[in-house]
Formats: sequence, C-alpha cells, structure tokens
Amino acid sequence: MLVGCLIEDATLAATVLAGARFERCRLIRCRFSHADLREAVFEDCRFADPAGGASFAFSRLEAARLARCDLTHARFEGCDLYDVRFEDCNLTGARFSRSSFGRAFGRKVERIAAELTGCNLELADLSGARLPGCNLARSRLREADLSEADLTGADLSGADLFQAIIENAKLAGADLRGAEVSGFDLRRLAAYDDLKITPDQQFRLLDAMGIDVRPE
Repeated sequence: MLVGCLIEDATLAATVLAGARFERCRLIRCRFSHADLREAVFEDCRFADPAGGASFAFSRLEAARLARCDLTHARFEGCDLYDVRFEDCNLTGARFSRSSFGRAFGRKVERIAAELTGCNLELADLSGARLPGCNLARSRLREADLSEADLTGADLSGADLFQAIIENAKLAGADLRGAEVSGFDLRRLAAYDDLKITPDQQFRLLDAMGIDVRPE
C-alpha cells in the first residue's frame, strides 16, 4: 500500500501494479502504457493538474476501483476496463477512445460490466462506448459525447444529461428516472423503447420534441 506518495511526469511502461492500493497519492501527469492495474485500488488520488491529465494507453484495469479521484482530462486509449468501478470521481473531459468494458467468455459469449456512479463526466468522450446494463447513476453527463454509445438497459437514474450529445445512441430499456432530461430529444436516439421515466419527465421530453402539451 502506498499512502500520500508523489509521482510526477513518470512513464510506467509494462509496469505490474495488479492488486496495488494507493491512498491520497498524487500521480501527476503520469503515463501508464501497457500497465497491469487489474484489481488495483485508488482512493482520494489526484492524477491531474492545470498542465494536463493522466494517460492510460493499452493498459489493463479489469476490476480496478477508483474512488473520489481527480481524473480531469484523463485519456483511456485502447484499455481493458471490464468490471472497472469509478465512484464519485472527477472525469471532466476524460476520453475513452477504443477502450472496452467487455470481456469474452468463450467464442460466442461476451459480458460487459462497469460502474461510473456519482462521477462528473461533463464534456467526457464516451462516443461509441458499449455500456449496456452498466451503472451510471447520479453521474453528471452535461455536454458529454454519447453519440452511438450503447446504453441499452443502463442505469442512468438521477444523472444529469443536459445538452449531452446523443445522436444514434441506444437507450432502450434504460432507467432515466430522476435524470435531468431538459432538451433531451428522443428523435436523435437510435433506440428508446421501454425507456423508464417518471410522469413529470414526460412533459420535458415531449417539449424537447416540439410537442406543445396543454391541460384540457
């Protein structure tokens, strides 16, 4: 376990940190390249400063847990993120390019699992992300890029989706109860059948579609 450590501008290439635990550490502008971070735990850690964020390139973060971490402008490129858990993290402007939240179990079976709960994902890039059935409850997704993302059956309850980019996203069966959906135009989605909302949300959704709802 590392507590209160400081690592700056380091490149951790092919470094094995599986199962490692970091508490209140500062890993400023570090680059994790082909690193093994499976089941690693980061609590109250800071990865960013005004000069830039951390970079995770082709690294393994399966079953890793990051709680209350500052990952502003972090880049996850080509990473394995199956069963990763981000809890109450600042992921403002984070990018998840070509990263996968799935794992193959045999030739025909793939499972997808991830939790991004209570996180700030404002301006984050999750375009094309495959997150069906995953938990994004209470996360702030204002102006996040969710275009062509697969959020089928995902838990987005209590999330803030104001001005999120949702072109061709799939939200069939997703739970949006309690979410901020002002300006959320369902016509821009690829699928939204069986979407779960509350009665008061229906008026905001209809208004976003240009339908004038008036009392009798």
